Amino acid sequence: MTTADTTTDRPADPGTELHLQLAETATAHNYHPLPVVLTSGRGAWVTDVSGRRYLDCLAGYSALNFGHGHPQLLAAAREQLERLTLTSRAFHNDRLGPFCRDLAELAGMDLVLPMNTGAEAVETVLKVARKWGYEVKGVPADRATVIVADGNFHGRTTTIVSFSSDPVAREGFGPFTPGFRTVPYGDAAALADAIDEHTVAVLLEPIQGEAGVVIPPPGYLPAVRALCSREDVLFVADEIQSGLGRTGTTFACDAEGVTPDLYVLGKALGGGIVPLSAVVGRRETLEVIRPGNHGSTFGGNPLAAAVGHTVVELLRTGAYQERAARLGERLGKRLEALMGHGVLAVRSRGLWSGIDIDPELMSGREACERLLARGILAKDTHGSTIRLAPPLVIEADELDWMTEQLAEVLTVPRA
Repeated sequence: MTTADTTTDRPADPGTELHLQLAETATAHNYHPLPVVLTSGRGAWVTDVSGRRYLDCLAGYSALNFGHGHPQLLAAAREQLERLTLTSRAFHNDRLGPFCRDLAELAGMDLVLPMNTGAEAVETVLKVARKWGYEVKGVPADRATVIVADGNFHGRTTTIVSFSSDPVAREGFGPFTPGFRTVPYGDAAALADAIDEHTVAVLLEPIQGEAGVVIPPPGYLPAVRALCSREDVLFVADEIQSGLGRTGTTFACDAEGVTPDLYVLGKALGGGIVPLSAVVGRRETLEVIRPGNHGSTFGGNPLAAAVGHTVVELLRTGAYQERAARLGERLGKRLEALMGHGVLAVRSRGLWSGIDIDPELMSGREACERLLARGILAKDTHGSTIRLAPPLVIEADELDWMTEQLAEVLTVPRA
């Protein structure tokens, strides 16, 4: 392993300052990024415009599960770039069918409805669930409801923020879309009480990512599966962040032996190269969508399908899932050793961890800024929590170095 330059008092780089100023003056302020300007990446490492290297422990919120510049993914993209990149769905292309067939097989399902972004896939699955409710379950027109969980994060479109419990995501964007009920996450009894004759779906993250890698209690997902089966309700698992190897299994639901009716996938499906998302489910559910009901000019384009197909091939062997499970166990143990040393709680599943920093010590943002100065890229959420989601290609000694830097950050007093 080659570690980053961890000098914490480097002078400001003129190139960095130029790019930061350009972003400040020419970019809408819908993000508050850390003050680093990246220009290249390989594997688990990225380099900024001044030549300094960083260990990427966010991995594009799991979009980069296979790291930066994975050779097989780059080869697939390059080859397809030279052949055909876009047809629209007005015509067939030779990459879409094989991709959908093999992704459906990986998920143990029948059909794939490809889109582009994760939020677009969530919007898609809401339309599928409502139409299924009206045509198959027999819910009266315009009465369908979807149950969601408190603390959820499914995107930031108008409909999705309508059922967000995050005031920053909601405030100023009403009026909101009706048809949603919110229950406490991890509470199967509350879910059972909320289901009625108009309920068409339960939409859940098997592990809540933006909330801070919140893992539900054992038995919760099987209870949700049983309730949905009993009440004739679709169980929709948003695995946009948790799926495709991140948690040590192909899908986070696998850890509890649960298969939902519909998977919502994204992020890592595009290999960190192109936006690609999908709804994956049984034929009898997805066939309620017919020509003209739903679509996207770029959805299922041959470039994305070629990259996505390669992602599926990488996951077929199970090697990345096994690697995430093995290294995740190592990471979890090292993080748990920090309990009582500036850390109040640790939640880990595979190579995905949420760490609650003692707010009297520092905020999550301050912890991430200190990690940045030591060559680690991480992201805070909800005040004093930071998330770690390194690429699945990270090495064991790099994980150890990362946790050593975090330990150092937590022991350095505030200036």
